[in-house]
Amino acid sequence: MGKRYNSITEKYKDFIKQQRIFFVGTAAPDGRVNVSPKGADTFRVINANQVVWLNLTGSGNETAAHLAQTERMTIMFCAFEGKPIILRLYGKAKIFNAGHEIYKKYSPLFPEIPGRRQIIEMHVDLLQKSCGMAVPLMDYVADRDELHKWAEKKGSEKLHQYWQEKNTVSIDGKPIDIS
Repeated sequence: MGKRYNSITEKYKDFIKQQRIFFVGTAAPDGRVNVSPKGADTFRVINANQVVWLNLTGSGNETAAHLAQTERMTIMFCAFEGKPIILRLYGKAKIFNAGHEIYKKYSPLFPEIPGRRQIIEMHVDLLQKSCGMAVPLMDYVADRDELHKWAEKKGSEKLHQYWQEKNTVSIDGKPIDIS
């Protein structure tokens, strides 16, 4: 049932654009595997083998810690409506903080969302499409705005303080560069 491609086809680029949620999987060479759900308008396909996404502030920063150790990443999309599809992007990724030129290059692709933390650039070397026949059908209601309100209320200075307190060490004790 599954099919493999060495790049993102136009058909699957369109599928990706329609999704309101994606899941990011990373792991350091040792320690825990992390899977994070991501939403909002934070994902872009740059070309057939390159994607970028805007990483927003969270209670942790496992993706950054893992990418500092190894560049492996998997991104998964599931169709919760329409034709059943699961799409996985496999590849190597790098994370860029706000001061970096790559962050500055891709930042204009995204709306001004409070709590922006990093941009992740991924080179896709494998796209796997499989059936999603067991994925439930679900109705989209709305994006949540709690993170935006929280980050806006904190303001830039307190947000950076929060990153220092909560986002500089992974759950496995790995350091995270947030500069």
